[in-house]
Amino acid sequence: MFAAVGAAAVLAVGGGAWRYWSAHRAPKVEYIHATVQRTQFEDLVSATGALQPRDYVDVGAQVSGQLRKLLVEVGSEVAEGQMLAEIDAEQSAAKVDASRASLRSQRAQLVQNEVNLKKAERDLERLRNLLKDDATTLELVQNAETTVDLTRAQINTQKAQMEQTQASMRVDESNLKYTRIYAPMAGTVVSITAKQGQTLNTNQAAPTILRIADQSTMTVQTQVSEADVSKLRVGMPVYFTTLGSQGRRWYGQLSKIEPTPTVTNNVVLYNALFDVDNHNGALMAQMTAQVFFIVAQVQDALVVPMSAVTLQRPQGGRREGGAGAAAQPASAASGAGGPARREPRGSGDSSGMARASGQRAQGRAAGPRSGAAAAPGMPRKATVKVAAEDGTITEREISIGVSNRVQAQVLSGLEEGERVVAGVKQPESQRRSAAIQQQGPGGMGPGMGPGAGGSRR
Repeated sequence: MFAAVGAAAVLAVGGGAWRYWSAHRAPKVEYIHATVQRTQFEDLVSATGALQPRDYVDVGAQVSGQLRKLLVEVGSEVAEGQMLAEIDAEQSAAKVDASRASLRSQRAQLVQNEVNLKKAERDLERLRNLLKDDATTLELVQNAETTVDLTRAQINTQKAQMEQTQASMRVDESNLKYTRIYAPMAGTVVSITAKQGQTLNTNQAAPTILRIADQSTMTVQTQVSEADVSKLRVGMPVYFTTLGSQGRRWYGQLSKIEPTPTVTNNVVLYNALFDVDNHNGALMAQMTAQVFFIVAQVQDALVVPMSAVTLQRPQGGRREGGAGAAAQPASAASGAGGPARREPRGSGDSSGMARASGQRAQGRAAGPRSGAAAAPGMPRKATVKVAAEDGTITEREISIGVSNRVQAQVLSGLEEGERVVAGVKQPESQRRSAAIQQQGPGGMGPGMGPGAGGSRR
């Protein structure tokens, strides 16, 4: 009987120990695997931009007056030299008539002064002949000479006044012509800011009546952050999509990076501009464009997720991958057989240095429709954890080239179809615990427990 009791006690203790060990044993590590694949690979800088016509002109008024006629409307196609609007020309025409009348009067005075000059010259000649015969006095001769000089001065003054009047009349005639406004270029009327019957005043500022734009070529003005602008270069390929374009891409080449940034809410942004053909009229002004600058592009490249890659750092100041450089992972693996922690993204150049082109063994780098090879660069050493078919995990050193925030090009060290460790699955108990913490007390959401007031702001 004592033996039976002892056996029962042993079984009870053993069962309790088993349940305790089962409840507190270390959870089995489950890995997230990724397969090495061959695909087209791009390193992109994304930004948002807006479309504007490359060539446009604001048509304004050079004379004051009432806008009597407006012969076009928004959307009208106009040719160069076509009449667009007409301003009341009565005042301008009256000024031209007054200038012409003043010029005729001055010409008549000029003729009169020329006649007076001829008479004064004859009188002077007669007095000089009389003086030779002592038939007159020297004073009369001198007075006649003064009269001749004064008449000649009046003629010169009259000619200068006529030139001034002619210049004023040319201005008035030009203003009269400006009452009819013609198109300085061919294009589309994209906006009208004045209305027919409105009085235009050019004394304060030149009023703008309308804008004409040639929309056959559009300019995309993109704002790029200071963290990405160093990756851009003039002539690099770029493409963009628009809302509602259903994924259609428009391609171009970066033509300008403006050196002066715009600062909005302490965010420094640089303007990058490029042109795109728009002969079919699918693009319109002020459209929002999602722009992608192609820093590097590799065809037929082996790629792995960046989450599976641990970059190596050179030691002793030697170059990465150089002779005798004992490169080591950026951080140790977490636990036996666990995946190595990756180096922070911001600490390494995951794209600028990654312009190692596919001219090496794994592919050919070229921009779309350009045929230009990607910028050359040195490959970087890294390590990955490779999962064998039997489930064993081994660490392997690889060489990577072009990379972005998501993927990296494998230059050597891996074959297509191999599996690498891309992460660790969270145990079920931890997932349930995290879910309970997110729900809060009593199964309610965060901040919804007692004393929370029953509502969230």
